[in-house]
Amino acid sequence: MSRIGNKPISVPQGVTVSLNGSEVTATGQKGTLKWSIRPEVKVVIDGQKIDVSRSNENPKAKAVQGLTRTLIDNMILGVSTGWNKGLELVGVGYRAAVQGNMLVLNVGFSHQVNFPAPTGITFEVKDNTKINVSGIDKQLVGETAAQIRRIKPPEPYKGKGIRYMGEVVKKKAGKTAKAAGAPAAK
Repeated sequence: MSRIGNKPISVPQGVTVSLNGSEVTATGQKGTLKWSIRPEVKVVIDGQKIDVSRSNENPKAKAVQGLTRTLIDNMILGVSTGWNKGLELVGVGYRAAVQGNMLVLNVGFSHQVNFPAPTGITFEVKDNTKINVSGIDKQLVGETAAQIRRIKPPEPYKGKGIRYMGEVVKKKAGKTAKAAGAPAAK
């Protein structure tokens, strides 16, 4: 039994959700998102409440019911409040800046790294080391933040690199710490 899929979705004020065949459209103050639903599920819009039900009891339909409910809920939250993902730069001389719709990173390479903003994504930089990726599509915001992190992921010895806000990087002991703990060779 899908517990998530059976929960109804409440639609906040200012958001309209419509169903056109197999395509769900959510429109709010931030923009519009569309998504095609799978044939295993049925979506019923009843005023300010949306119900997602499955057509049969096979495991695939149960999984798709929960997924569909979560994706529609994420669309509604995205067009009403939006999604944010924070990144921080850790390292001496590491800094970021926004030039137009381009994120410019100085992260220890011999050159600057220019990262263009995908359509629907905006960048905001605070204190030259904190990057905020925001947009209405949760999947696109998360993927864009992951692509920025891949430019210079945190290394395990000093922790320098680009990391998610609040991410904990476990540090490894270096060669000298390993050698100091080992018995001396004769």
